[in-house]
Amino acid sequence: MQVLTTIQELKDFKKSLIHQDTLGLVPTMGALHKGHQSLMQKSIQQNTHTIVSIFVNPTQFGPTEDFNKYPRTLEKDCEICQKLGVSAVFAPQITEMYQKEDEITLNPPKSMGYVFEGFVRENHFNGVLQVVLKLFNLIQPHFAYFGQKDAQQLLILKRLVQDMFLPLTIIPCETIRDADGLALSSRNIYLSEEERTIALEIPKALQKMETLFKQGCNSSKELIAQAKTCISHVELDYFTITDYNLHITSTPKHNEAIALIAGKVGKTRLLDNLWF
Repeated sequence: MQVLTTIQELKDFKKSLIHQDTLGLVPTMGALHKGHQSLMQKSIQQNTHTIVSIFVNPTQFGPTEDFNKYPRTLEKDCEICQKLGVSAVFAPQITEMYQKEDEITLNPPKSMGYVFEGFVRENHFNGVLQVVLKLFNLIQPHFAYFGQKDAQQLLILKRLVQDMFLPLTIIPCETIRDADGLALSSRNIYLSEEERTIALEIPKALQKMETLFKQGCNSSKELIAQAKTCISHVELDYFTITDYNLHITSTPKHNEAIALIAGKVGKTRLLDNLWF
């Protein structure tokens, strides 16, 4: 496995690939866990080569967020990638990815990028789109793998590929959970033992919602009301049901709707969702 830290090294690696090879990309910010590993494994199964990018992207962090505290474990991350069979890790410095102070930026669709996470985290998706488009242009993968846990991000990135006619396919990958049901996240390390117990209210609420939906309840108002009975200590930012364009829907349909939930436990902000 090669560890590439410059754009030139990445270009040299790309030149070594055979024309018929397929290339999968797993974009990450590092601190790799089993959720990331599941993305890598899927890419490795489906492609000749897999590149994992490890880059803590400053433009998607707000002024009050945890950019400087975000866990950075590059050596350990590279060991994980090598054991799984990743072909290369692209781990650039900030100055490699952002070469000017005043760069061209992208705006997400108004109806998708400024609601929910985009409302709570101002300009977050502008930064996500900026760095992901840079990675897509540099690496030129055939397939890119993203987890369904970050649902709003996934849906917006699918729109990026669609609207900009990018020659690649985004592969959504199922959310990976710990044995207790908590969705895996690099931020889970910030939870104390007591806070983790509180955080489990989130997957329990979604599980109750899923059970009710399978039993025939298709009223968003009723589903959310019943699910909220499982939540007493999480400080909710939002809990809603939308279609895949992030428009709120009153009657969710199978394979057409998603429940989005976000909230704080202590100082840690957690996201989760349910794809109907």
